[in-house]
Amino acid sequence: MRLGFRQSMAWLHTWAGLVTGWVMFAVFVTGTATYYRADISLWMRPELRAGPSEPAPAAERGLAYLKAHAPKAMAWYVSLPQPDRPLIGVYWMDSLEAPLGQATLDVGTGAPTVARDTQGGDFLYRFHTELQMMPTLGRWIVGLCAMIMLVALISGIVTHRRIFSDFFTFRRDKAAQRAWLDAHNVTGVLALPFHLMITYTGIVTLALMYMPWGVTAAYRGDDLRFYVEAAQTTTWSPAAGRPGEAAPLTPLLERAQGEVSEPLEMVIVNNPGDANATVVAVFEEPHGLAHQHPQIAFDAVSGKVVERVGALKPAARVFTSFMGLHEAHFASDALRLLFFLCGLMGSATIATGLVLWSVARMPKSGETPGLGLRLVRGLNIGTILGLPIGIAALFLANRLLPLDLPQRATWEGAAFFGAWALAALVPLARPHRRAWSEMGLAAGLLFGAVPVVSWLTTDRGLDFAGFDAAMLGLGLVLALGARKVARYEGRRAAPAERGPALGLVKA
Repeated sequence: MRLGFRQSMAWLHTWAGLVTGWVMFAVFVTGTATYYRADISLWMRPELRAGPSEPAPAAERGLAYLKAHAPKAMAWYVSLPQPDRPLIGVYWMDSLEAPLGQATLDVGTGAPTVARDTQGGDFLYRFHTELQMMPTLGRWIVGLCAMIMLVALISGIVTHRRIFSDFFTFRRDKAAQRAWLDAHNVTGVLALPFHLMITYTGIVTLALMYMPWGVTAAYRGDDLRFYVEAAQTTTWSPAAGRPGEAAPLTPLLERAQGEVSEPLEMVIVNNPGDANATVVAVFEEPHGLAHQHPQIAFDAVSGKVVERVGALKPAARVFTSFMGLHEAHFASDALRLLFFLCGLMGSATIATGLVLWSVARMPKSGETPGLGLRLVRGLNIGTILGLPIGIAALFLANRLLPLDLPQRATWEGAAFFGAWALAALVPLARPHRRAWSEMGLAAGLLFGAVPVVSWLTTDRGLDFAGFDAAMLGLGLVLALGARKVARYEGRRAAPAERGPALGLVKA
């Protein structure tokens, strides 16, 4: 029998959501956390204190380190301390093919920092963008899943004839299938504009990787010229091949700061020690959607201004506005909190959809679930509760691992993936309902333990009260959910209750 248009959209919505749901749940959860990426990074480096710092002395200390440790590099980068990142980050490029070298320096002394080795909030950010894989492979996977997610969103809108009534309908005391459907509808509809925006802009931010042919054809492989003409970076000048004495750095930065009102964010030295060296002052992007960093380039020897990054071209402004909208750098505290809550609802929408798929296909009483259904149910627990367990393990490892442990940041990541893998395997050996309750309780206890362990292992007291309160809140919600599952005594939906919406889900 041929399906009608809405039935076809329901089928597409169901299977598109299932195929990508586990990946997109992880991407949504970690992406939501990165709205507070700087706060997470500060919490994970409790030895540091946030505070103001003069940019010029910090830049001088960074360059002094680079002169001593990377004198033959083709480019130096000094990331200056900010109130939410009180560190000097130094990076150097030995060649276009070699990976960047890097070090983290103390703001006051310029020596390698005594702060613990950790990726901080960048770990969750990298997982959100590339699943902690090789960058190109990870971004391709995330991007393809996001495209299918967008299809699932649009087909879901078509499927729901009563989308506005679904906004106000949640029958949690009805049959399990009806309750999960209502929860899926409410969380999906309540933040629907955000879901569409964040999914679409996430795809757009990687558009040049997915469709590079226009830039390749127009610039014949010279990608750097494309970014220069789009007013996103300064021109790279080749080295002259003879040494040159660099002018003092501080006066150059003071002149640049006199032209731009935004805080100085980074200093770049191209061809250091060469007669054709340039110094580029990079500033934070102005408040607004467009993700553009004002830049001023100086001749490092004469001190003359050689280039200023001007206004973005229209196409580049549109593109960077999508990036700004996705990352919410422009957002005030209240708007950032709203984005965070919408991200949580997006995560809940995906999670309830995954659970609904398995609940709608539960066998009749006495029948044994098939292999496919058992696999989906195990993956649901392993993702929906395994990922929070992994995140809590990451935070606990940050406090419990020895400070002098070699490759400490890598061990933190190993704790995240190890705890997640264990949480995904345990449900395979436990009854399904008990697995939900036990894993939920484990996640709640682990999140509740995070602030306790932090209080016992650091001297920061109430400095991280907001972060600790968030951990306790998450732990409480997960523990209450586990208790609810353990005590739940539902009933199967009667035929009269299986309305057309449920029928479409089954279709």
